[in-house]
Amino acid sequence: MIKIEKIKEIKSLISKLKSENKTIGFVPTMGALHEGHLSLIRESKKQCDATVVSIFVNPTQFNDKSDLEKYPRTLEADLVLLQNLECDIVFTPDVDEMYPEEDTRDFDFGFLETVMEGANRPGHFNGVAQIVSKLFDIVEPDFAFFGKKDFQQVAIINSLVENYNYNVKIIACPIKRENSGLAMSSRNERLTKSDRIEAALINKLLKTSVEKSKTNSVAEVKEFVENEFSKNNNLDLEYYEIVDDKTLKSINDWNESKNITACIVAHIGGVRLIDNIQF
Repeated sequence: MIKIEKIKEIKSLISKLKSENKTIGFVPTMGALHEGHLSLIRESKKQCDATVVSIFVNPTQFNDKSDLEKYPRTLEADLVLLQNLECDIVFTPDVDEMYPEEDTRDFDFGFLETVMEGANRPGHFNGVAQIVSKLFDIVEPDFAFFGKKDFQQVAIINSLVENYNYNVKIIACPIKRENSGLAMSSRNERLTKSDRIEAALINKLLKTSVEKSKTNSVAEVKEFVENEFSKNNNLDLEYYEIVDDKTLKSINDWNESKNITACIVAHIGGVRLIDNIQF
């Protein structure tokens, strides 16, 4: 495994690999790696000749400064995991390397960035687009692997690729879960043992909402989920939305779309947790 911190160095290595007609797989991360990340890396290794993993906590996608400060940073442990997986290249730049000057680019994703995460985290997706576009320019991957846990982010990345002419195929991979059903996330590291147990309710209610959709209206399913959260003193529901997979527009009737996903965000112990389920 080759560890690189400088853009110039990784671009030189990527150029060499491309001259040898090697396909490049890319897994961008913010570190604090878990099985969800590792599953993306394994998939990249299956499909590509060389796999690049980036570890960079991107400041421009945090609308909450305290969230950025609290974000777990476990670089040494991450490197051990990557070494064990036989990752080919790990790119670990610092903030000055990625942002030698302020990035003032303003991306336009239309309706996709106005709902759910976009509405609740102003500027978040513009920051995501800034860093992902920078990384795509540096790594020039043939394939990039993202987890479906960040459902709306995947839609944004697909829009970035399509509208800003990036020659990369986006591979969205299944959510990895803890034994309790809780979606794996770097933020889970901040949960106490009791918080983790309570947080399992998120996925449980998502599953129940799918079952209830067979006999109840969209409004009734949403009301059920909201009522269940109101009964819990520790979990606070930020939003629960039922949307069309592609447009991300809320649906009011099950017949409005053949591809429906429920997206949820809840807070526990000061930690923001995100999840989704397809109907």
